[in-house]
Amino acid sequence: MRELKLLHAQIILHGLSNEKLTLGKVVSFCAIADTGDLEYARLVFEKIPEPNKFMYNSLIRGYSNCDDPIKAILLYRKMIGSGHSPNEFTLPFVLKACTRKLAYWEAVIVHGQAIKLGIGYQVCVQNALINVYVVCGSSRYAQQVFDDISDRTLVSWNSMIGGYSKMGCCKEAFLLFREMRELGVEPDEFTLVSLLSVCSQGGDLDLGRCVHLYIEITGIKVDLIVRNALVDMYAKCGHLHSAKTVFDQMPDKNVVSWTSMVTAYAKHGPTESAQQFFDNMLVKNVVSWNSMISAYVRDGRCREALDLFHKMCDLNVVPDEATLVTVLSACSKIGDLVMGMEIHNYMCSNNLKPSVSLFNSLIDMYAKCGALRIAMDIFNKMPEQNLVSWNVIIGALALHGCGLETIDLFKKMQASGVWPDGITFTGLLSACSHSGLVVLGRYYFDKMSSVYGLSHEIEHYACMVDLLGRGGLLKEAIRLIGGMPMKPDVVVWGALLGACRTYGNIEVAKQILKQLLEMGPHGSGLYVLLSNIYSEAERWEDVKKIRKLMNYHGITKSRAISFIEIDGCVYEFLVDDKRHEISSSIYSTLDQLTDHLKSLGYSCNLSNAYFNVEEI
Repeated sequence: MRELKLLHAQIILHGLSNEKLTLGKVVSFCAIADTGDLEYARLVFEKIPEPNKFMYNSLIRGYSNCDDPIKAILLYRKMIGSGHSPNEFTLPFVLKACTRKLAYWEAVIVHGQAIKLGIGYQVCVQNALINVYVVCGSSRYAQQVFDDISDRTLVSWNSMIGGYSKMGCCKEAFLLFREMRELGVEPDEFTLVSLLSVCSQGGDLDLGRCVHLYIEITGIKVDLIVRNALVDMYAKCGHLHSAKTVFDQMPDKNVVSWTSMVTAYAKHGPTESAQQFFDNMLVKNVVSWNSMISAYVRDGRCREALDLFHKMCDLNVVPDEATLVTVLSACSKIGDLVMGMEIHNYMCSNNLKPSVSLFNSLIDMYAKCGALRIAMDIFNKMPEQNLVSWNVIIGALALHGCGLETIDLFKKMQASGVWPDGITFTGLLSACSHSGLVVLGRYYFDKMSSVYGLSHEIEHYACMVDLLGRGGLLKEAIRLIGGMPMKPDVVVWGALLGACRTYGNIEVAKQILKQLLEMGPHGSGLYVLLSNIYSEAERWEDVKKIRKLMNYHGITKSRAISFIEIDGCVYEFLVDDKRHEISSSIYSTLDQLTDHLKSLGYSCNLSNAYFNVEEI
């Protein structure tokens, strides 16, 4: 650019500022060349009294590739207003700008102008039209444009197949591929990537294998992008062996190849295997880190996920929104409010503009970490709220037992025009259950189908059984279970069993035990609850039977875990375990406290209270 600016200065000094051919080349270089300067192109363009069509085309092309492509559309309007007619070199880049801005109606207007000017049937214009209609979700118009192309190029076929692929239309993409082959058009790497991508989206392993077989049989030359697409297809279809086979046979691998394998094992295999691939990566990008962090969260190893996030930040890898959503999820699961607030502070200090999804994750984190008022404040200050936002905050209020507030919020949701779904009613019924609002619970359960046209799912029945059980209406709860269109699951029986314990109903508890035995062995929770019901009724023989059943099925009582936060560190409490490095000091302190309490005349029975803490 330095040399070009010197040249431009010479043009001005020698009085050649009116030489449009020369100035056109200056604008073109600045706007299009990789080493150009788009802002300088604009300044030169604006100094020209009457820019010609070539100058307009060059600057429109430059703007179509910039961060704010709306400038290309605005310049196109200015070009039309100045009396210049666009040509086949103008419209593809205007349509490209429409594609990037999802400007559907502007694209329709450009389409009409193209037909009016007689250039609507230029292949380059038609290919651009297919692309913009596909991206804007109008496959019907894209297909119409494609059908009108008299001399289809490979780009035309790829644009249409790629469009169907982006929209997840697997059948249409493969039918078009078959038609393409029947007409003797040979596919290229872009065709194959689109086909493999649509197989990945739908998890269609059989069609993906067909594409792989086509590659092997025809011997078509494939590049690294196609091989990565093959690995990704097998990975997303859960076929780890084939993914690894393709990966191992790749002559060259890049960060995408490695990340695909990390993601594959993170979702479908052991976390340790994902960790091995991750550790072997020479170069990692933010997607690689996200995949590994997500793997730990899915595996319930939230502290390791947070440790990995800290390591990522220490290496100056900038987290993206997906990272923050995953980390907030980890904080929610272990109640790490301090770390969650650090993420929130990071977002504020870096002036991030969170999406609705990130706001939702933030609300969920604060609610599950006990900071309900902060969660409510964030919800109320959100620039826009979607259905998930309302569901998250309704669920948060329900979790904290704020039944009447939940009802009020649900009314506000309706007033704002957001239509509820099944998840909304799960939260609503749960709130009624936790607050003892039996009448309102019945009301919304009935309105769910009669007014909102939503089917009652098993989780809604579980909430109603819990609501009726807590209210002592066991007979009504049993009748509701008997009228369920589906077979009750463990959650439904567990809700009823909890009510049996509250109201000491041994007979119903016995019936539930029979149902549980028919359903097969489950976790220890329900068996322990039954054992407690019998022990509270002093039916020791029944207690022994429950223990025998547990031993027979190999069921062991889950160890209780509690968490406490001290000076920004979260610790977990486990019964009878000595993992912590200062456990002897903890026990010693506990003994001293016990002795002190006894000396003051308190009766202490701490024989079962010895515990250990481990920082997590």
